[in-house]
Amino acid sequence: MTNYFYVSPEQLIKDRAEFAQKGIARGRSLVAAIYDKGVVMVAENPSASLNKISEVYDRIAFAGVGRYNEFDRLREAGIRWADTTGFTYSRDDVDARALANYYAQHLGDMFTEGQKPLEVEILVAQLGNALRPTKLYRVAYEGTISDEPYFAVVGGDAETIRDRFALSEESLETLAATLKNAAAALAGPDRVLPAEELEVCILEDRGNRRTFLRLTDEQIKEMLS
Repeated sequence: MTNYFYVSPEQLIKDRAEFAQKGIARGRSLVAAIYDKGVVMVAENPSASLNKISEVYDRIAFAGVGRYNEFDRLREAGIRWADTTGFTYSRDDVDARALANYYAQHLGDMFTEGQKPLEVEILVAQLGNALRPTKLYRVAYEGTISDEPYFAVVGGDAETIRDRFALSEESLETLAATLKNAAAALAGPDRVLPAEELEVCILEDRGNRRTFLRLTDEQIKEMLS
């Protein structure tokens, strides 16, 4: 006769959460913030090719922390979803809230029914226009969505970095000031992150349909100086 080990649902959920949190904590954190002309996303990332931040659609960007291969598959799936939705209906029907819900459903299903939860946290940013406001959505490993009004931090050390990131809620700052603030929050009081170890991308209107721009090391150095 075969003996089966019983694990309570509460213990199973707790074990899955701890597993996902440990995987995310091994990665480096990321800050996204709204500034006076758009959205800036800043990640500690010394790699020049394994990007944490990328464009999804005209006014939407994606950022992820944790296991690279897992959040990169989510990035690719989000791009396919956005392209299909825009082609089938209208480009105006592609928005960050719907994309965040798409990610949340997938992460929630993997957390409760998959062989293992995904060790990732992701962020979906949207630059506002006449139809929609500027938005930041943080999606946790278990599928929880948080609507962040001014800035968001994802990653294992998120609470500490959030406390260090002082952002005025009454008046938005310039891109350079917001970038300095984010870089200082990621680095902490005991070190300074050079431009070569920062990945910085923005969403900003520049007269074209596409608003995503990846800043070069030279541009980052100029803003941090």
